Parts: sequence; structure tokens; C-alpha cells
Amino acid sequence: MKNELIIEIDNLTVDYPNENEPVRALDGVNLKINQHDFICVLGPSGCGKSTLLNVIAGFTLPSEGTFLMQGQPVSGPDRQRGVVFQSASLYPWMSVRKNVEFGPKIKGLPKDEITRIANHYLTQVHLLEVADQPPFQLSGGMKQRVALARALANEPAILLLDEPFGALDALTRIHMQQLVRKIWKDDQNTIFMITHDVDEALSLGTRLLVMSKSPGTIIQEFTVDFCDRVDKRTGRVQVDASYLALKEEILDLIDV
Repeated sequence: MKNELIIEIDNLTVDYPNENEPVRALDGVNLKINQHDFICVLGPSGCGKSTLLNVIAGFTLPSEGTFLMQGQPVSGPDRQRGVVFQSASLYPWMSVRKNVEFGPKIKGLPKDEITRIANHYLTQVHLLEVADQPPFQLSGGMKQRVALARALANEPAILLLDEPFGALDALTRIHMQQLVRKIWKDDQNTIFMITHDVDEALSLGTRLLVMSKSPGTIIQEFTVDFCDRVDKRTGRVQVDASYLALKEEILDLIDV
């Protein structure tokens, strides 16, 4: 159901152990994520963006505060939260297809259903023709598409993207952005994405969160619709006056 509350974070704090005293990574973060949000998180290096993603993924537990997923406390990772990292992190001994089938297979789905799911997502990312190849034969962009298909094959309630295009060349990065935008629109996914690229955030996100320097907290939120305008090809949105003004405001906030 659109606008259903999926994630609720209240006064969340994360401390990492240190020899003398704990190091605070996140301090008093409050956030609600609804169905079909596309949230992009920006902030200075070391501000805790990836820590926040790791909390949502269940890899890191809060030191203080609460984190609820569909109204329930989270104690670790599960298939309701799919993650794509900057490195594709594929199983090198498996074919492309078997990587994508891994999650549905672990769920114990029937073989025909596993094949259907894999074919669907491999088709979405335009990799069905290389389904039987090992990952080492693929380019960096193709590997990231496999990682995206593998995460989507579990049909998670939220997809977490931790700078997944950061290591790609400029043209491949644009193609991946277009692909993710299309999948988000077609499948009504909910996406939480970490990025250092303000243009990427503006062209993909519906909500942009700006974090402070460490210890990180959310200092500003913007609701934007540039992703719709890019999709409808209503001119070069990157030279739109409102786009440029917001980009400048965000850059000032993260003190670039």
C-alpha cells in the first residue's frame, strides 16, 4: 500500500567502542520512511551515512533510541531489507543466474518459481543473455546489475544502496541511474540510497536528507520531483534554475 510506514527511527544513537571512550557515529537521528519513497542521503565524508544504512540493514544495532521495521523491533539482517554495496560482492563460484536464484532458493520456493523470479529480474537488468556466465567475465557495471537483481529477487520491503555506482565510469553510472529509476517506478519499490553525488541525489530521489559532520544527524530534508521531470524528458533539468539553486544550497550545507 502506497504511503504505508515501513521504517521508523526515533532518537537513534550509535557509539563505536574505542580504547579510551566510545566514538559517537550517529547522534539523535529521527526518520520515517514510507512505501515508494526514494531517499537519497548526502553529507560530508565520515558523517555516518553508511552507519545509518547499516542500522537499517540490521548489520549495526543502535546504542540508544528505537528502530522499527513495519512496527517491529529489528535485531539483525533479514530478507525484508536488500542491500547493494559499492563492490558487487557476488559469489564468484556461482553463475550469474545462480547468484540471483540464491535468495529465492534459501526461502524454499519451488524450482519453477525460482526460475521465474530469476528470469524476471535478469530481464529487468538486461542480463538474461549472460545468465550462465561466471561473474569474473562481466564488466563492473554488469556486476552491479547482477547485484541489483540478486537483491531484488528477495522482493524486499526496502532496497538499500550504499554508493553502488561510485566505482563506475561516468557513462555506466548514468545508465545505472536510469535503470534504477525505471525499476523504482515500474515496481513501486522503496529505496534508501547513500551517495556523495548531489546531481545523482537530485535526479533520483524524492526525499533528500542532508547529514551533519560527525557525530551525524539529519540537519535538513528536501522533498523534490526532479526525478519525474527527468523521466518525462521535460528539458535538461540539470540547468533548471530551481535545480541549480537547490544544488547550491545542499553543497553549502555539506560544506564542500
